[in-house]
Amino acid sequence: MLTIHVAEQSQETAVLVDGAAVAAVGPYEDLIAVRPSAKVRRWPGILTPGLLNPYGPELLEASYHPDPREAEALGTEPIGGERARAIFRADPARLGGSVRRGIQRMLAHGTVAVGGELRSRAVAEAVRRVGLAVGRRPDRLPGPPALSPTPLILLPGLVPGGPARFAVFDVADRAELVGRGAGTCVATVIGGRLVYRGL
Repeated sequence: MLTIHVAEQSQETAVLVDGAAVAAVGPYEDLIAVRPSAKVRRWPGILTPGLLNPYGPELLEASYHPDPREAEALGTEPIGGERARAIFRADPARLGGSVRRGIQRMLAHGTVAVGGELRSRAVAEAVRRVGLAVGRRPDRLPGPPALSPTPLILLPGLVPGGPARFAVFDVADRAELVGRGAGTCVATVIGGRLVYRGL
């Protein structure tokens, strides 16, 4: 099925998706003229190639992402360090649920790729299943692990024939994205599938 994704502030870089691949990138008017029967998804903000979060091991293997039912006891933010290790030691089965919730939180921040060596087979499999790319991370990481790391690392531009992997942020331009962070994500697409949609 053909789908055109277009964002209000970046209509010159609309994306025509065919299955799991990018069929074309260009002005919305040009794409809809060529493929008038394509489904159209309209978004606020800007469409980007998505983000690489360089903290894959730290966020998915060394952090515990509480279940919403645990909010009263554990809060809602990722738990790291010795406290996370204690949770996993007490109940190793909690890793699977934590990884799924962690990946969902990353998708909600426009992450389409993670950096760093994933040593846990369960984590690597969960990342593969959802379709997150695994890339090399920078040699020097400037800040603490975060869902919206500083600086943000945008992937290279989308190209026809490449994977349909991108994110949309409700901002006016890239400068505002850098200033406000990845929490402005409204949609993430991986393998042509909408894997996150904001409210």
